[in-house]
Amino acid sequence: MSLAADPGRPALLLVAGGRVVDPSRGVDGALDVVIEGDRIRAVAPGLERERKFDRVIDARGCVVTPGLVDMHVHFREPGREADETIATGAAAAVRGGYTSVAVMPNTDPAVDDQADAEFQVLQGKRAGKARVFPIGAITKERKGQALSEMAGLVRGGAVGFSDDGDPVRSAEVMRCALLYATMLDRVVIEHAEDPDLAGNGAMHQGLVSLTLGLPGKSAASEEVMVARDITLAALTGGRLHIAHASTAGSVELIRQAKRRGLRVTAEACPHHFTLTDAAVCSFDPNFKMNPPLRAQSDLEAIVEGLLDGTLDAIASDHAPHSREKKEVEFTDAPNGVIGLETMLPISVTELFGRRGMPLPRLVELLSTGPARILGLDAGTLAPGAPADVSVLDLDTPWVVGDRFRSRSSNCPFVGWKVRGRAMTTIVGGRVVYDRKAEEPDAP
Repeated sequence: MSLAADPGRPALLLVAGGRVVDPSRGVDGALDVVIEGDRIRAVAPGLERERKFDRVIDARGCVVTPGLVDMHVHFREPGREADETIATGAAAAVRGGYTSVAVMPNTDPAVDDQADAEFQVLQGKRAGKARVFPIGAITKERKGQALSEMAGLVRGGAVGFSDDGDPVRSAEVMRCALLYATMLDRVVIEHAEDPDLAGNGAMHQGLVSLTLGLPGKSAASEEVMVARDITLAALTGGRLHIAHASTAGSVELIRQAKRRGLRVTAEACPHHFTLTDAAVCSFDPNFKMNPPLRAQSDLEAIVEGLLDGTLDAIASDHAPHSREKKEVEFTDAPNGVIGLETMLPISVTELFGRRGMPLPRLVELLSTGPARILGLDAGTLAPGAPADVSVLDLDTPWVVGDRFRSRSSNCPFVGWKVRGRAMTTIVGGRVVYDRKAEEPDAP
């Protein structure tokens, strides 16, 4: 049903008949969602009888959630637009059901001042798809030596700080970063890796790397830095977030930090809770990332951390690279895989389907949790909140193909049979992705 909106009043949109899951308010039931303009107006049963609507989205058989939030993506703009732009990345995001994304600053040049952050915000608005939130560099040019203009970055729209792609090597610089970020009420996101221990490792250090004759990165190279930064978080009272945790030791360190009441959070990536270093036996560079794929025991620890609340978010670490860059020898290939269009189905299939994770917990990891960490006005369907909504089909099986909205296609999950995909993605009350309309012939 679609009626022309009356002039002078906000449009009314009804999402009808779905299972609404909103962990921010403990909501899980058959409910309707009314959107008025760019805000949530009401969530309740039987709202389709309330009045006439300008548009009705039939969500029967689907799950309706707060818009999904990916707190760790790389959109490459400025400087590496052949791999991804903010526009193509945002289009991939909404196809994957994501309404908000936080973009890391390891661009060329790095996002280390107010103008750089403002540019990314502006490009996100021009794209008109997902909301784009910059993560500012911790240090100037990401060199790890002097702090960036952190206050200016916040004025430009930065919602956190990271030198992702590299750790902050100096403990003193990291201490100061945590202090300054606390004054600005922002989180510091650490790529936890000791460069000396990691060396030139191309994969996880273990029996597989020894068998393949490839240089390895030990689990200790991550865990040493996690331990250092937790110590600094305790010293400063700062908010520390561990990006892409990948080892059993890291999960245990984070668990102990939380038990101590420290302001420490962490994320995990789908490839780290579904794949192990055994995948590298194919020498396919689409299995090369940093942190690398680890051992089965590490994978099980990541799953347990997601189930028991030790880990707070699932993030894609969406890292696009052109085909020409990836199709080289394994040791020469750049690290990283795309993930915005596969994170939902892989998480649904592995965690909700195979591991028995309750659906509200999964939605918390994909939406409410990351929004809370970054301090975003997102991750909720509370009346008055921004109308960012994801309508998801969790039942229909499909096979991951090799055609993506992302400009790159370096995906490790091509050919996987999965469940879970976005049917409709709504940002600020606007339908920015409608699968039936945009991909009527897609499987």
